Amino acid sequence: MRVLSVARDLQRRHARERQKLFVAEGVRVVDELLRSPLVIRGALSALTGAADGRAMALVNTLRERGIPVQEVSAAEFGSAADTDTPQGLLAVAEIPQHTLSSLSIDARSRLVILDAVQDPGNVGTIIRTADALGAVATVALPGTVDLWNAKVVRSSMGAHFHHPAFASTWGELTTFLADREIALWGADMAGEPLDTVVRDRGGIPSPLALVVGNEGGGLSAEARKRAGKLVALPIAAVESLNVAVATGIILYELRR
Repeated sequence: MRVLSVARDLQRRHARERQKLFVAEGVRVVDELLRSPLVIRGALSALTGAADGRAMALVNTLRERGIPVQEVSAAEFGSAADTDTPQGLLAVAEIPQHTLSSLSIDARSRLVILDAVQDPGNVGTIIRTADALGAVATVALPGTVDLWNAKVVRSSMGAHFHHPAFASTWGELTTFLADREIALWGADMAGEPLDTVVRDRGGIPSPLALVVGNEGGGLSAEARKRAGKLVALPIAAVESLNVAVATGIILYELRR
């Protein structure tokens, strides 16, 4: 495997979807990848003698596991890297093939649904938060940035590697929710205050899926139509919260 050529190709979403591979860039992300069960196909290194010990140790671990490591120049590495100041280490791994039908759902399950959320940093943060707060999966609907975009992977800081995160369609999701008797709530500024809903309307459904919308436009018309309830955070002094921040707060409240 010529890792440099593959890593360059994987900068395109179509290539990631076709090859079912993604790039994990940076020392911390590669470290987390090595701790995960995902299959690593190869790595790219532009480390020099001045590289820190942690980075060199990761390269040694990759080689000890029989994973090919291609040594390249800084310029070559930069042509495959996604960051402005690359750390000189990236790995190519297989995208785990999660689906709705592969999820294990029980009465306490929570799912996060992304409705055309487009900022990679927000999506990565949501995946990391969903993992930390016990959601069973993060599901991306059409219009959402590719979950295996290098920026998303980096922002999730390794959560991708064990938290199911994958794409679906409204049709597939609706059938799944109905079959598993999972309620769907939407996060929306015009919704009922979440604390009021929980206090006055009999609590929180179990299991439950929460759909969050686009940074600028909010929930799509399709999401509003399909959501059984719209809920909002009671906030003051600001017009709205960042979608990743709002998602984290709502997920935390839903655990209580």
